[in-house]
Amino acid sequence: MGRHDSPTHGNQAQDNVRLDARVSGTVQAVGFRFWTMGQAEELGLSGEVRNLDDGSVSVVAEGPESKVRQLLEGLNSGRTPGRVDDVEASMSEASGKFRGFRAH
Repeated sequence: MGRHDSPTHGNQAQDNVRLDARVSGTVQAVGFRFWTMGQAEELGLSGEVRNLDDGSVSVVAEGPESKVRQLLEGLNSGRTPGRVDDVEASMSEASGKFRGFRAH
């Protein structure tokens, strides 16, 4: 009884996923990276966000799938600074190489 509520049920590291996203639009010099970092930290995700030379922003986030999907929904929500025209995103197995979330 209550076994499924045990904190040791499941392997959290195995349940983690990685989001690789490229966000295009007006997303540089508008506070977008720092907004993304704040959202990721609130969700307890690790990873990084950085400006790319073509004017887009790269977002890599790792953590529980439900939390990673919440971040992806936020990127597509229209609530971000600037203007998001497109989000190209893919999910894969988490690498576990990130400690915390950083903006570059």
